[in-house]
Amino acid sequence: MEVPELWVARHGETAWTISRRHTGRTDLPLTEEGERVAREELGPKLAGVDFGLVLSSPLVRALQTARLAGFEPELDERLRELDYGDYEGLTTRQIREERSDWDLWRDGCPGGETAEDVGARMDALIAERLLAAPSPILVFGHGHALRILVARWLRLEPAAGRAFLLPTACVGITGSEHGGPVLARWGV
Repeated sequence: MEVPELWVARHGETAWTISRRHTGRTDLPLTEEGERVAREELGPKLAGVDFGLVLSSPLVRALQTARLAGFEPELDERLRELDYGDYEGLTTRQIREERSDWDLWRDGCPGGETAEDVGARMDALIAERLLAAPSPILVFGHGHALRILVARWLRLEPAAGRAFLLPTACVGITGSEHGGPVLARWGV
């Protein structure tokens, strides 16, 4: 069976992406610039592709990005961003003032989730929705959650998502080779 092509699109800029604050459950809208980029830059990158399935996180920043890019996606709770728990709204620098050796990918967040927790969510999403969907598939979501989704899609451990930095309003695309998933393009 051929693996579907998976496209992931990170939401546009928010006030907290500018200040590099960890934004999990806080439901922030896009900035004016985030709206412009979603509409004028991301939308054209996705235009003309006949997606068999379009999904989005229910958080406003992802859904707003999808709509401004020209899509009306189905919502899936599993696409929410990693829950940063006690670290919600803090920068990595602030966290490391208290815990100098902290690493999100290794340690997770107290009162929140680990990469493995998000990996389990993504595994369920892949098994229940994505593998059987018509190709290509488009998913709108968040920085860490999408990186973990792609890691799991590529059959890697959740923490391997650390290698897939995805800027705001950018796209990553997987393909397949010899029946297995591969990374085709990233950060488009």
